[in-house]
Amino acid sequence: MVHSTVPALPRRRWLQAAAAAGASVLTGPASAVAERTIRLSHVVARDTPKGMALERFRALVEERSQGRIRVQIYPQGQLYGDHDEMQALQLGAVDMVAPSLSKFGPIGFPEFELFDLPFLFDSVEAVRRLTRGKVGHTLLQGLSRQRLMGLGFFDNGFKHMSANKPLMEPRDFSGLRMRIQGSRVIAQQMRAWGAVPVTLPFSETRRALETGVVDGTENPVSNFWTQGMQAVQSDLSLTAHGYLGYAVVAHQRFWDNLPNADRHVVQGALDDALVFGNEIADAQNDKALAALHLTGAANIHNPSPAQTRLLKQASLPVHAELAARIGQDWLTTVQNALKKTA
Repeated sequence: MVHSTVPALPRRRWLQAAAAAGASVLTGPASAVAERTIRLSHVVARDTPKGMALERFRALVEERSQGRIRVQIYPQGQLYGDHDEMQALQLGAVDMVAPSLSKFGPIGFPEFELFDLPFLFDSVEAVRRLTRGKVGHTLLQGLSRQRLMGLGFFDNGFKHMSANKPLMEPRDFSGLRMRIQGSRVIAQQMRAWGAVPVTLPFSETRRALETGVVDGTENPVSNFWTQGMQAVQSDLSLTAHGYLGYAVVAHQRFWDNLPNADRHVVQGALDDALVFGNEIADAQNDKALAALHLTGAANIHNPSPAQTRLLKQASLPVHAELAARIGQDWLTTVQNALKKTA
């Protein structure tokens, strides 16, 4: 694995070296051959909705190009993790990534943090209509500010809370160290509920839970199940408080260097794969929840409407802070779009 060699160099120097090596491969004598390999990195398991959608993308590209275009997928942080996959893309060390939407705020796109707001969305269908409409198009187009090419959205459903006790209302979170991905909004959400946010890469989360570095975390049920978190977390509370979505992104230089025919193959295969991914996301979450019930591996809790209202009320300052930071117009636009789709 790449990570075992990284400590010998500062991380940025390592990424630059990897990017240079990749560029030399693409621009050397082999570039005259009508074959191409797309390097795609992501951080979750192959059998999650994201992993399955990207495997479908690979299969469709290779089938439709008759093997002329190959997609090499590095899942579960094998090549780059939560903390450096976006930097790897920007430096050309990989060609495509599929990060969670939270990853865009820290690199200069705070408007994407809208998706992290607790209790903003009532359903996955509403999110999908939003991302497929004007708001989604504007967000993807905006990535060009940093020479990134946004190719599409897809999702993994809603997140729920896990710990070694039920987490149903704000007082239950008091003093708990909760793992989060890097997101100012999610960090503020945890503080608003009385918890201490701890930012950790996804690949390190289960171990951190097992060793007591953190007390709990938030995940869609499919991620909770496929990572075996039920072995280290006794309770899963179905709060459905936040949405977890992804965007597939390429570097503009890589995309511009593709011949038009290849772009057509790649984009068409990705569009179909994202539809597939969205179709199976709900099914995989339902399947994982059924497995947890069947095995009794975790205690499953459903917050009451009154408990959910307490969580929503405690979340109001989180919405206000983001609106002040990115502009109320963004939040108003999203809220109006959601009303139209209700």
